[in-house]
Amino acid sequence: MGAAEDKLAVAKLSVYSNCALVILKLIAGFMMMSVAVISEAIHSGIDLLAAMIARYSVKKSAEPADKDHTYGHGKYENLSGAIEGALIFVAAAWIIYEAAKRLMDNEVEVELLTAGMAIMGFSAGLNYYVSTRLMKVAKRTDSLALEADAYHLKTDVWTSVGVFIALMLIWVTDIHLIDPLVAIIVAGLIIHTAYDITSRSAEGLLDRSLPEEEMRLIERVIEEHRSDILSFHRLRARKMGAERQVDVHMIVPRNLSVKEGHDLVDHLEREIKKELPKCVVVIHMEPCDANCEGCRMSPPPQQLVIDRADGKDSDCRTKH
Repeated sequence: MGAAEDKLAVAKLSVYSNCALVILKLIAGFMMMSVAVISEAIHSGIDLLAAMIARYSVKKSAEPADKDHTYGHGKYENLSGAIEGALIFVAAAWIIYEAAKRLMDNEVEVELLTAGMAIMGFSAGLNYYVSTRLMKVAKRTDSLALEADAYHLKTDVWTSVGVFIALMLIWVTDIHLIDPLVAIIVAGLIIHTAYDITSRSAEGLLDRSLPEEEMRLIERVIEEHRSDILSFHRLRARKMGAERQVDVHMIVPRNLSVKEGHDLVDHLEREIKKELPKCVVVIHMEPCDANCEGCRMSPPPQQLVIDRADGKDSDCRTKH
C-alpha cells in the first residue's frame, strides 16, 4: 500500500470511530443529564467533522498538479488544519456556555454514573488507538492534516479521562457541581489544542520559511559544492502540505558551458532531495562578473565529472 492509500485508509478509520463515539456519547449524555458527557459528545462531533475534512484534504492534496494548480494541491492540508482549529474553538465556546449556564441556574443532577464511566473509558481507549495510528502515518507521510487530526483525537483521550474521573468523583462524593466544573476544564484543554493546530496551519498558508535546521541542511549541501560554484544568495524555502519548495540563486564561473551548468544543477537538486524528501528545487544560475577574482586566479574549467542519476558520468567536477 502506497503513502496516499495509507493516508486515506487511516483517515477513513478516524471518520468511522468518531461517528460511533458521537452516537454513544449523545445517548449517554442526555440519559445522564450530564453537561460534561454532552460536551464530550459535541467534542466528538467536531472530531467527526474534522476527520471528514481531513479525509477530503488528504485525497485532494494527493492529486497531481493541473493547469489551475500548477504548484500542486499541497495547501489543502494546511487549509484543513486551519478549519479544524476554528471548529475546535467553536466547540470549546459552546461547552463553556452550557457549563456556566448550569452553574448559574444550579441545575446539576447527574444520573447513570456507572454507564457514563464505561462509555468514557471506551472512548478514551478507542481514541488512543486511532490517534496513535493517525500520528504514525502522519509522521511517515509528513501529512499536516493527519497530524492535526491525531492531536485532535489525543486531546479527546485526555478529556474523556477527565470526564471519567469527574463521574467517579461524583459517584464517591455525591457533589454534582463537579460535572460542569470539569466541563469547563475540558474546554480549556480544547482551546489550547485549537490554538496550536491553527497557528501551525497558518504558517503553511502564509508561506513561512522552513525550520532553521532544514535551512541549514540545504546550506550545507550547497557549501559542499563550493569547488563548483562561487557563491549563492536568495535562498528561500517553504512548505505546502507534505511538499517542500526550495529556490536559490547561484553564482558560477562565466565560462561554464550550458551543459556543465545543467549537470551541476541536476546534481545539486538530487543532493538536496536526499536530505529533504518530497522536495521541489529550483536553481537559478548567474555568471560571475568580469572582475571576478575567483575566475582570474583559477584556470578555465576542464571537463567536470559527477555521478548522474542514470549511473553515467557527466561533466560537473573539475579534472586537473
